[in-house]
Amino acid sequence: MRELQGKGKAWFSMNVLFLSLFLFLVDQISKYLVSHNMSLGQSIEIIPNFFNLTYITNDGMAFGIDFPFGIFLFSALSIVLTIFLFYYLYTIKNDVFILRFSISLIIAGALGNLTDRIFLGEVVDFFDFMIGNFRWYIFNVADTCVTVGMVIILFDSIFLEKKRAKIEI
Repeated sequence: MRELQGKGKAWFSMNVLFLSLFLFLVDQISKYLVSHNMSLGQSIEIIPNFFNLTYITNDGMAFGIDFPFGIFLFSALSIVLTIFLFYYLYTIKNDVFILRFSISLIIAGALGNLTDRIFLGEVVDFFDFMIGNFRWYIFNVADTCVTVGMVIILFDSIFLEKKRAKIEI
């Protein structure tokens, strides 16, 4: 992969952490607004038959999967993986922007949901999409960050990395 050139580029390349901080704050503020202005289980129709704001909490893992000691185990695992992501982001500080960008999204999402688990014992979810009778899992900004970050990494790995390798040869 191509490296950034020039003095100060390593610090500049870590600026993606400002994106992580911004998205973390958006996640926490949106959860605060939902949890303090809606009743648990309340649903507000935004776009009929497509999008609602529905306030629920999830004390399990992703998509409501629940295991014994799930929140403790998942919180501990999240802490370890988030620390690893910070370390990984630092090791790729001279790498292509798209990879650093996607890792910063995942960090924001991991920190957002981890904060809920640690301080609330559950995660606040509220984005509720449906098409006809099909309803997706209710999710939040943090979940979106992790999902988009992973999709970008997959896209980069499958399509863009090969193109960069051809260019460098």
